[in-house]
Amino acid sequence: MILPLAAVGAAAGTLAWGTYGPASPLFGRVTARGSRQGRVLYLSFDDGPRPGVTERILDTLAKENVPAAFFLVGAAVRRHPAPARDVAAAGHEIGNHTRSHRKLHRLGPASIRTELVGGHQDIVEVTGEIPRAFRAPHGYRNPFVARVARRLRYRTFGWTFGVWDSERPPAEEIRRRVRAQLRPGAIILLHDGDGYDPEGSNPRGDRTPTAEALPGIIADARAAGYDFHPLAELLG
Repeated sequence: MILPLAAVGAAAGTLAWGTYGPASPLFGRVTARGSRQGRVLYLSFDDGPRPGVTERILDTLAKENVPAAFFLVGAAVRRHPAPARDVAAAGHEIGNHTRSHRKLHRLGPASIRTELVGGHQDIVEVTGEIPRAFRAPHGYRNPFVARVARRLRYRTFGWTFGVWDSERPPAEEIRRRVRAQLRPGAIILLHDGDGYDPEGSNPRGDRTPTAEALPGIIADARAAGYDFHPLAELLG
């Protein structure tokens, strides 16, 4: 009896890893880190755009000549087209983060397709850019997600580390958390919006601390000998 129970426990653990692990390949290929050769980092931002925050992040990236990837929520793109177009105009990689930031592991094939195709259409129609990259909200996936992503010719991305900046710690704390986890090839997860607040009206969705932390994050990484590369080089 012990052996079957152990097998069930192991299967449940594997299923949870595949569902919730942002780097897990169980439910399809996912890119969560670049090459470990060389001191290269990749910046990525989720859940935007959000007026006043996305633009501030773009200003810092332009000033420091740093590329980034923005995984945009379709509903926010529709609501705030100007900063979405600014991301495209600046030449940063634009990825699909679904239309309404639903947790995809709870959905069936039809609903997943609605989320991915809807977000794709929102981004294309507003920015003129065709997304090549996709990241699931929270990184949560099930076997149906990869199928839809492949049909859209997406590369699915996870991340190497995040710093819970969505909980709005002070800017210096965000900076410290990033500095402590720097490693070659890391895809860094940050946020410029709140996926559950496409209107941008909830103060809890304000990612100003992340925007304030960004200059220091870039300075710390460069002081440690790192360069920032565009996520596009991992698209193949």
